[in-house]
This record gives sequence, structure tokens and C-alpha cells, in this order.
Amino acid sequence: MRRKTRRIIAFYIFILPWLVGFLLLMVYSVAFLFVGSFTRYSLIAPMEFIGLDNYLHLIKDPLFWQSFKVTMIFIGIGVPGSIVFALFLAILLNVRLPMRGIFRSLFFLPAILLGSVAVSVLWTWMYDKDYGIINYLLSFIGIQGPAWLKSETWALPSMIIMYLWGCGQAMVIFLAGLQGIPNQFYEAASIDGAGWKQKFWYITIPMLSPFILFNLITGIIQAVMVFTPAYVMTQGGPNYSTLFYLYYIYTNAFKYLKMGYGCALSVVLFGVLFLLTLSFLRIARKWTWYG
Repeated sequence: MRRKTRRIIAFYIFILPWLVGFLLLMVYSVAFLFVGSFTRYSLIAPMEFIGLDNYLHLIKDPLFWQSFKVTMIFIGIGVPGSIVFALFLAILLNVRLPMRGIFRSLFFLPAILLGSVAVSVLWTWMYDKDYGIINYLLSFIGIQGPAWLKSETWALPSMIIMYLWGCGQAMVIFLAGLQGIPNQFYEAASIDGAGWKQKFWYITIPMLSPFILFNLITGIIQAVMVFTPAYVMTQGGPNYSTLFYLYYIYTNAFKYLKMGYGCALSVVLFGVLFLLTLSFLRIARKWTWYG
């Protein structure tokens, strides 16, 4: 064989394990998802084609709209709050301070642990009305803390606070962006008499705009995929106030064995994420600056 042919064959041999995994775990799964959304399927019985019935039922399902509303509220508050908090921490940790490497590691650690069952259990204890540390600390300033996870009013804000705690990944990305801004820009601005506000709005924010866009899109995807806290801490309650969309897909597909309906819900989720991402990418052309 020619040398070029041998190199092509070697290339495909090396990528074969990944290619098989991609075809079986991604392509087949997505194809099954779209096909399954048009069927009645319970895992223990054969598929039955029912056309658009799953989608028509979805429109009339009040829990679908409730889960969609809860997820959108979570995204609308949690994602911008996480970006602002992460940027604030990144600016603080970008200053030359003793042991700043340790502080960076400590602030990044929650991002690794956020989706784990252990962290959800820990926050459940912290939110306990009678013995939780949060209400204990609030009592020192004369505030009687609520029953966080058992209150229809406070259950979702509790989840948002927990999500903000795990902003370490966005913080590290912002920190990398801050370190890539040339110091000459700030020196020139100082010579022209600019204060810290002008430097922040006219130098830091424009230079960080690609990082803001990246954290915004990935933050939306991560917020939509919230499942473990809802499953461990609240099971969608009280009164469906924390019924996240992904948890609702799980309950239909694996708890009630409505796999076809779960597939339809997943297709809608895919469509919403696709449209949101596409919209942000198009809008971002007006305010994102690539040096």
C-alpha cells in the first residue's frame, strides 16, 4: 500500500473506539429520541406509533408549563447572577495577594462538587429550619429563618443560592480573560484621567465580552440540566415549586414509564436550547468584540 493509504487506515483505526461510542451513544440515542417521541412506549411493551399525540398532550399538560416556568425563572435569575458573582470573584482574585492560589482553588472547588448527591445532602442539612447553620447564623442578627426547602416561596430561591455557590468554572474563565487584557490599556486610560468605573466599562467589559458570551451560553445549558438537587432535596415540591424540566422528564420516562412522552419532552428541550443558543449568538455579534 502507498504511504498515504497506510496513514489513512491508521487514522481510522485510532479513532475507531471514539467513533463507535459516538455512533452508539450519540447518533443512535438522538435518533431514538426523535422516533420515540411519536410513540407510546413503556420499556416493557413494544412501541406503538401514535403520531403527534404526545405533543398535543404536552400542550395541555399543566405540569409541563409549570416545569418550564420554574426552569425559565431559574435561568433568568441564576445565570445572570452567577455571571456577575463570578466576575466579581475573578476581579478580586486577579489582584496580587498572598496565597491567592489557595483562594482560587477554594472558590473553584464548588464547581466540581455542585452536581453531586453529597453536596445536595449537605445543603439540605444547611437549609434545615431548626438545626441548619443558615438559620442559626440568621438568628444572630435577629432574623428567624424560614423553612427553606419546605416553603413554596423559598424553595426555588434556595436552589438559586446553591447554584450561585457553584460559579467557580465561570470565575476561572473570567480570570483567564482578565489576565489576557494588556496592561497598557489601563495605563493609557489613567493618563487620560479615567477612573476605575470608566476602565471597567470601557476596557474590562468589552475585552471580556467573548468570555461573557461563553459563560452565558454554558450557564444556560447547565441551568437547564439541573436534576440532582431537585431529586435529592425537594422531589419537585413543595406544590411543584421546584419542578425542574429535567426532573419532570425523569419522572415521566422512568417513574411512570411514559418513555414516549419523555422523549417528546426531551425534543422540546432540545429545540428550546437550540433556539436560545442561536439567538444569543446572533445578538452577540452587536456587543461581542474579538481583539
